Amino acid sequence: MRNLGMLKWLGLSLLAIVLDQASKLTVDGSMQLFESIPVLPYFNLTYVHNTGAAFSFLSDAGGWQRWFFAGLAIVISGVIGVWLSRLKSHETLLAVALSLVLGGAIGNLIDRLAYGYVIDFLDVYYQNYHWPAFNIADSAITLGVALMLLESFGVGKAADVAG
Repeated sequence: MRNLGMLKWLGLSLLAIVLDQASKLTVDGSMQLFESIPVLPYFNLTYVHNTGAAFSFLSDAGGWQRWFFAGLAIVISGVIGVWLSRLKSHETLLAVALSLVLGGAIGNLIDRLAYGYVIDFLDVYYQNYHWPAFNIADSAITLGVALMLLESFGVGKAADVAG
């Protein structure tokens, strides 16, 4: 039964990957690079390529970072896969968190291996300040990390009942 539980969480990872890749393919197929479409106040769809990591870290490093970040994503995905397989059935919040991080890491890994960059398009801004553009994979990773932090503070854990 433990493997069936893990499949459920891998299904959540797969959902994150599919949503991420479908959104990136839609943006790539319907927008020009650097094109920006206003959607809501403080939010645009802006098509960019990110050769670095989060917030374009090391984006101008000359190319080696593609393989570094790809290798890092592979290692992290393996560690998360093992971690997921060892979770107890009651560790639901942590399983959701890890599954989202795994799906996001693989979503961005696919881009890195296929194109040499990650497709980003979600652009949040205020006046002239723009948060670095991001994508669904980045959102899944961020949500997963936030859930891990909540779980580390005891949120989602069953209370011990003394009887």
